[in-house]
Amino acid sequence: MKTGKILAGILSGAAIGAIAGILFAPKKGADTRKSISEKSNEYMYGAKNKYNDLADNLSHRYDSVKSKMRGKSKQLESNLDGDDKIIY
Repeated sequence: MKTGKILAGILSGAAIGAIAGILFAPKKGADTRKSISEKSNEYMYGAKNKYNDLADNLSHRYDSVKSKMRGKSKQLESNLDGDDKIIY
């Protein structure tokens, strides 16, 4: 069997099992839906926090590299003779 077929079988089996578990759960449907909604909100909140942390981290790194490059550029300019000019 190909890997794709195996993976599809596993995923469909997991989905069927999850649906069966929800249908035969001892809780009322409203309680189950509320529980699912709360859990999904927790996951979304966590994912947003991780995304924001990653974006902040990348932004700080970008600013740091940009600052270092500006410093190197100014140092290079000061090392050049008066006749040499840097063209941007």
